[in-house]
Amino acid sequence: MQLSASPYEERLTAPRSWWLISFLVGLALALVFLPFGTLPMLGALVGGTAFAAVAASAYGSIRIRVVGDALVAGDARIPVSALGDAEVMDAEEARAWRTHKADTRAFMLLRSYIPTALRVQVTDPEDPTPYLYLSTREPERLAAALETARKSSRAAEGAPEHGVRLTLQRG
Repeated sequence: MQLSASPYEERLTAPRSWWLISFLVGLALALVFLPFGTLPMLGALVGGTAFAAVAASAYGSIRIRVVGDALVAGDARIPVSALGDAEVMDAEEARAWRTHKADTRAFMLLRSYIPTALRVQVTDPEDPTPYLYLSTREPERLAAALETARKSSRAAEGAPEHGVRLTLQRG
């Protein structure tokens, strides 16, 4: 069975300023290697910049997707049937839920460079996680995609089976 196209997908990329910082890390390393000559200095510049850029890229490679009847946030895969209401949070409210309002049992996929977030209640009684905190640049769109996935999941559960049953009769 093929999954339909994802109604929501976002990559939490690192801000552009981090790429400048990557170059500055390489430059600082080049200055450390300056007494050893030009070739080691250039190697340190290239190697340090590349290392810092790979680190920034890896940190910013995390994705949030709604695929089929599941929310995929980083390594976590949560069925939308286990999720409740979603609350869109502006920068101030998101900061409060990252700090003094935060519950230590919550699943938090946060990136400090993204000011807005979405908080989604977990309704599964066997799951000790009270809510999901997801940093996102488009919280309204993510909430709408979750609601759409939840409605289509409910409709699929209530739909009659379309499979063919084979019965063997022995005679």
